[in-house]
Formats: sequence, structure tokens, C-alpha cells
Amino acid sequence: MELKKDSNAVSIDMLLIVHSEKRRAAQGTHSDRQADPGALPQRRGGLQGVGNGIRRWQRFEGNDVHGSLAEKQHPQQTQVITSYDNQGTQLTVEVHPRDAMPQLLKKFSLAKRLQSDKNGNTRPRQPGTKDAHAYPWDRSSLKSMPLDLRQFEKLDTYASQVTVKSGLDELVSDLLQEAHSDLERVRVIWIWICHHIEYDVEATQEKDRQAFKPTDILRTQKTNCDGYAGLFEKMCRIAGVQCVTVPGYSKGFGYQTGQSFSGEFDHAWNAVYLEGRWHLVDSTWGSGLVDSSTSKFTFLYNEFYFLTHPALFIEDHFPDNKNWQLLKPPQSLRQFESNMYHKSEFYNKGMLSAHPETSVLRTVNGKATITIESRAPTLFMFMLNGKQEHGLLSLRKNGMKLDIYPPAVGTHKLQIFAKGNSDVYSSVLEYTLKCNYVDLSVRLPAELHQPVGPSWFSEQMGIVKPSHPDPIIHTSDGRCSVSFGVEEGISVLASLHGDEGPITEETQRRYIFQLQREKRAELKVQLPQAGKFALKIFVKKRLEPGNYVFVFNYLLCCTNTKVNWPMFPESFGNWGQDNELLEPLSGVLPANRDVSFKLKLHGVAKALVKGQDTWPLTLNQEGYWEGSCSTAGCREIYVMVLENANHNFYSYILKYKVNAQ
Repeated sequence: MELKKDSNAVSIDMLLIVHSEKRRAAQGTHSDRQADPGALPQRRGGLQGVGNGIRRWQRFEGNDVHGSLAEKQHPQQTQVITSYDNQGTQLTVEVHPRDAMPQLLKKFSLAKRLQSDKNGNTRPRQPGTKDAHAYPWDRSSLKSMPLDLRQFEKLDTYASQVTVKSGLDELVSDLLQEAHSDLERVRVIWIWICHHIEYDVEATQEKDRQAFKPTDILRTQKTNCDGYAGLFEKMCRIAGVQCVTVPGYSKGFGYQTGQSFSGEFDHAWNAVYLEGRWHLVDSTWGSGLVDSSTSKFTFLYNEFYFLTHPALFIEDHFPDNKNWQLLKPPQSLRQFESNMYHKSEFYNKGMLSAHPETSVLRTVNGKATITIESRAPTLFMFMLNGKQEHGLLSLRKNGMKLDIYPPAVGTHKLQIFAKGNSDVYSSVLEYTLKCNYVDLSVRLPAELHQPVGPSWFSEQMGIVKPSHPDPIIHTSDGRCSVSFGVEEGISVLASLHGDEGPITEETQRRYIFQLQREKRAELKVQLPQAGKFALKIFVKKRLEPGNYVFVFNYLLCCTNTKVNWPMFPESFGNWGQDNELLEPLSGVLPANRDVSFKLKLHGVAKALVKGQDTWPLTLNQEGYWEGSCSTAGCREIYVMVLENANHNFYSYILKYKVNAQ
């Protein structure tokens, strides 16, 4: 039988073998069940069994068909059977009621239809050598073809606003009003599905669910991954673009790091033929995500899964047929299972690579190190077992380095987050961390936040040219001095934090004395005891309201058990940033002693020290206020200044405590 409509219509040659009703009846029910060898049991995920090719039932009207018994029960309904063999040959057969008019001529004479090649061949071409991309990824692009996403801005807006008026054909026709190439046709279909079709979590969890039909998907605007892929394929074919559905394994919702895959396939996606080459898309994952804690779907468009570079697509998609990897060389299932899984946000946020390239890490002497390379500077954070503790994360101009020290022997979950160009941190990597030894000497302060050490970010926030570029400072006597340049209009604040000892929320700034010399700030630090401490640095624009913002911290380490430095004197609001204290630096003075004072004070008319009595300070030729006082009979000593010689009101600027007698 040969059917032709016009020069662009397809030709179908069909051989029909017809048996008599008597012979058919004699074969009985068993023969009816075996009438179509492609009617295999339905798999989880809505996919049919896979042998040399893909065979699946697909019905667009009425109930699903599982054999000729169903045909007898529904004799008046149109059925469509589609089958592919291992050479990519497609056969579509429509079964109509006896008195119905076949619709093949009508279907193939639509304005938008599959275009045939020069030989009149309309079946999807199997991927070949020219479709394959090199593996591993060459870092050139996230896409499998050159794209400027800005060219899609108007098209995307249009496609996302198109509504369903009646059937699928009219929907595609409406979408194609603004599409003028196969690429644009695929784009509008992709955008419409990603913005209108919701992932049906409940239906996916039903083991014996029926396959989703395009008519039902349009009505409910819900489906599972099979429905997404089937709808995308159907719409592309109506639009005249070659498209196939590809079943396989995926590292999606519910995936556990390091798990193996076997048995039925759990996912389906698509391949589209554009500009002489096959390309990969996943509209399910492009539309949004499922919250693992609530099992609720949220629309969250993900550009990554549109025409994804195959060397990146293989990280979380493993097709049933290795040819659909579109890679040379193709990856094995075992490689897919063991390869490091970089989430789509890893690449969306501009990451290039991570080391080590394995999802399961083992500590060496209680420590594991992870490095990430990125295209541009970005902020990172990590969580070990849900807490931002037990790690040193330092930023680099193009990436970061993380040293992690698990607090206990066993298996731990490590998550790494990146900020990229957005205001939100997104999870980009997950590791399973196995620890068989804990180094008790590397206990990090709980208040040691991220990042550690100065970086491009601290420069961006106004702190430049630090005296200590490394994140860790070792001190043998429990004292250190840290300095850095401060840009115009920036105020700096610092605090010291430790897990043990006398440091409290009230005194965390009393072990630091801050000095300002021209455009450079100096932090003098005295540790109350041996141990590890976090020196946290905050900044704020002076003329702007709001709180100080955390920028980075240093890790201070001291092993000298004899260290027992007191706090610095308490400073008040009138202590100017340009003031300088030379002595006494200790905030606790000895009893019954004469104590010398030496300070540099700016904009001051008079200065004095007040205890049991009052002792004036005099201004020397070098610009320092000097003098002494007795601590006899005192519990507290104050330094006071008179800013205006015409007034008699003195302001407190420093406070010292005196040891008990």
C-alpha cells in the first residue's frame, strides 16, 4: 500500500498479513496477548522494555492498549502503535474502527511536518561519528552548539505566555508563530513545557500507574518524566523537527552518592536533530525541582538542560543505548556510577573542575582536601553533617580550597555551596567522607566562619595589602599584630573567639586593640591562654546606616601553655580611630603602683588620668600625651579628654581595672 499527498509528504510501504476470523478465534486469548511482540510489561517510569531498540505503546485517545484483548473491549477507539528497531527505523500503525476514515493523509499534510532528506527518508537518523563530542569536557561551552541566549529573550517571553486553547496541534501552531528556524521551534516548545508542566510526584510514586497521554498532560498540566519526554517528542514532530525519546538511568531525585544502577530505567529525556547533528535536552529537569524533605515540586527554570554538552549530560544521564551518549569514547555504566557527580548548579555558577574527582573521599591523617576551579571569583561555603564547622575554607581568585577535619571516626556528609552571580548559595557538590582517624590536635573553634584568610573578597570589601596573606597565624608568646590597608570611608571592627577560657560575648573585643595610622589599620592581639582562636574581621561604610558585615577571619594558634595575657583597656566611643596607645596596653593595672601613660590623641585640648586623684597629661614635642598616676586605693582608672578648651566637660575614652590588693 502506498500513500502520497504532495512532494513533502512521506511514503509508506506496508505489508499486511490477514488471517481469517476462524483461525483467529482458534488461536484463543493466548495468541491475542502475543499479537504484538513490542507490547512488553510497563517499567517504572512509564518506559517499555528495551531490547535491541525501544518499543513502546503510546495512545493519544482513550485508554492504554496492552494487547488485542483491550482492542476487543474498545472497538470504537483509535489506537496508535509506535516501534523503533535497533537501526532507528520507526513504524507507526493506526488501528481504526471499521467504518472510520483513516487520518494518515490528514496527519501528513499538516503545514508543519517531518521534513524528509534528499532521498525522501523521514525516520530519525541514528547518531553516528559526526554527532559525537570528545570526552572529557573541553571547557569550551556548556552547550552542544554555539548559542547566544540573549537572542532568545523575546522568544522565551512569548513562548512562556502562550496558553492552551484546544488541542496539541493548535498549541504548537501558536508557539511557532514567532519561531523561524528549527532551533527556535525547539526552543519555544522547550520553554513552554518548562514553564507550564508540573512534575507529578504522586503519580510517579504509583508503581502501576498508566502512561501519560498528551491530551491528559495538557488538561492537568502535570506529568512524570516519561510524559515530559513524550510530550516534547510529539510537539517537535508536529513542528517538523526530528526528535526521539531516550530512556536510561539518572542521578536525580533520591540519588545517593556512590549508588549503583541496575534493573528498570528510572528516567527519560530527548534528543533533537538540529543543524545536521543530534543534541540532548531534559525538559523534566529544566522545569524545576522536587524538595527531598517535602516531596513537593517547585517550578524553577534550569537552562542547563537545554542542548547540554554531552560530556556534561553524561554526569547525571546514562542512556540505554550508548550511542545516545553522543560521546567518544562512550562511558560504561560502572564509570557512570563512580564518576564524580557535579550538579547542574556547579556549571551554572561558573565552576570548571573539582579535585579529587571521586564522590567518596577518605581522610589522610584525619584530613581531606578539596579544591575547586572556577571561571571567575565566587563565594563558597560548606556544611559537614549539616553544620558549618570543622573546616578551613580559603578563597582563591579562580576557585577555593577546603581542608576538612571530621570530628569523629565514621562516615560523614560533606556539601559544598557556591554563590556565583546570584544572591543565593546553591549546592554544587556532595561528598561522602570516610574517616578512620581523628587528629585531636586540630580542633577548630566553633566560631571560625568562612572564608578563612584575606582574598579577592576582602579586597572588594575595602581591605587591601594585608600583613598576613595566609589564613593561619602561629604565635609563640600569645601576641601578634595584624595590619592591612583600609580604603577611604571604610570602618573596621574585629573580635576574638575561642571555645574555652575567659572570652565571653562582652570581652571578645577586649583582647584586641585597634590602631589607625593614616590609611592602614593595625590590630594588636593578646591571647588569654594557649589554644586556637578565630580573629573575625568586619567592615562597614561609615556614612551608611546598618550593621558591620563579616568579611573573613584568621585562625590564631598558640601552643605555649604559659601564655596568660590580660585584656586591653576598654575603649569608649570618643576614642578616635586615629588615636594611638603606647602604654599601658594591659587593661588590668597592678595595685599600689605608679603607672606611666603615653598616648597620641588627635583634636584634644587637654588630657588627664583620673583615679583616687586626678593627674594631668602633658603634650611633648613628638605629639604624645605623657604622664603617670598612682593606683593606690583605686579599683578603676580612667583616661579623660577635653576636646574644646572653652568648655569644662571631659569625656571618658579609656578604662582600666586595678588588681585587688
